[in-house]
Parts: sequence; C-alpha cells; structure tokens
Amino acid sequence: MAVHHIRIISVLLIASLPFTIAIEGKGNSSEPSDADRIEFALNLEYLEAEFFLYGALGYGLDVVAPELAGGGPAPIGAQLAALSPLVRDLISQFAYQEVGHLRAIKKEVKGFPRPVLDLRVGTFARIMAYVIPYVGLTGYVGTNPQLQNTTSKRSGQDAVIRTWLYERLEVRVMPYRLTVAEFTNRISVLRDRLGNAGVKDEGLVVPMALGAEGRVVGNVLAANNASLSYDRTPEEILRIVYGTGDAHIPGGFFPNGASGAIAKSFLQS
Repeated sequence: MAVHHIRIISVLLIASLPFTIAIEGKGNSSEPSDADRIEFALNLEYLEAEFFLYGALGYGLDVVAPELAGGGPAPIGAQLAALSPLVRDLISQFAYQEVGHLRAIKKEVKGFPRPVLDLRVGTFARIMAYVIPYVGLTGYVGTNPQLQNTTSKRSGQDAVIRTWLYERLEVRVMPYRLTVAEFTNRISVLRDRLGNAGVKDEGLVVPMALGAEGRVVGNVLAANNASLSYDRTPEEILRIVYGTGDAHIPGGFFPNGASGAIAKSFLQS
C-alpha cells in the first residue's frame, strides 16, 4: 500500500476530533460563547478542506471557493497525491463536503481568514496525519447543536476511512515495514500522548478487554467502553494538531497557531 494512502487517511482521522469546550486559562475556567465554539471548529475545517482538495485535485480553496479563504495565505507545501481512482473519488467527496462545512459555519459566525497551514510531507511525517478527521470528530462531540449535522458527516468520513484500512490490516506500509494495524495503533498512541488526557484514541485492533462488550478485538469504530464516541477539549486538539503536546506552543499543521478566541487564549496565556 502506498504511503500517501496512509497519509490521506491520517489527516481524515484528525478532523474527526470531538471537543467538549472548556477553556483553561491562568487558573480560571470560563465558558466560551457559541460563536467561539463554532469558530474554533473553523480551524479544523480549513485544515481538512485544503488537505483533501489538494490531495484529490491538486488545488485548494483559492480555486474552488476563494471567498471562503477570506484572503488567508495559501497552504505551505500542499500537493496532488498519487491516488488510485477509488481513493481519489472518496477524497474528492470528502473535500467538497468540507467546503460545504466551511460555507455553513461562515453563515453562522463571521469567522476569520484561512490561517497558515503547513501541509508539507515532513509535517505529516512528524504528526502522522491519519489523525485529522478523527481529531475533528472528537472535537465536535457534545458541542453546539448547530454543528450536529457536521458531526454526523464527519463520523461518516471516519467510518469510511477506518473501514477502508480495516480491509487492509495485514498489508505492510513501506518504507516503515509495519502493517496497517500496527501503523494505526502507533498513531493512536501518539495522539493520546500528545493529547495528554488519557485514552481517547484507538487503532483498528485492540485487546479484547477494550473491544465492544469485551467480546471482539476488531475496532472499526473507535469508542469508549460504552461504545460512545470519545470527546476532546479544544486544548487537547491543539496539542495534537500543533504536534507539540502543548496548546501554548504552535507548530505542526498550524505553524503560527490556530485562529479564533479559544485558540488565541492559549497563545496569550
């Protein structure tokens, strides 16, 4: 299996991070507004839209929907991926869904221009992109009801990606010489380590004790011991997409930091 396929899947899984919003500042805890929550999600939508658009089509929002980019800088290092017809079709569908998500969010809030996004191969190598849609999904769980339709779409994306990978569990990913199962498990461990909030991510195969009802080891849909989607706070999501394990230190996919009041509150504290 080509490495770029795994890379595409990785980013899809980050975008699926649900977030239960709770801002932790300098010893204080404050509840963000609905607008703040929706705007925080905009960061992930920009990331996913550009990743999928470039991967499938070779160009991004500046061509497809320039008004949604808001004059923000073009992504760094984004490029067309060498995909099979089936995978290109899937990623194209995801790409246009993300454009729709952006459009819907910008109808609800003013939003902000596309932030600086680093989509170079080296960035994926450091963070293991397979996390994007999944991170996005966990970020939406339990958040504003206005985002629930987006949550459903993102859950569907995550399910498609994980099913596609599950069918290839024993295929070795070159040049890493790891199977797809081993690859996804290691990425999940990395996401949990960066998120620093316990186990909220699982690979495609788990010990039976962690499987659904403690009866299976297959894990197409990652969920907690009640088979419900995991959630993540904005701080946990930032730790992961920054690749630094610290919401106060930008890097990774957002070299200058994410935008919006919630993300900026960590950069300023």
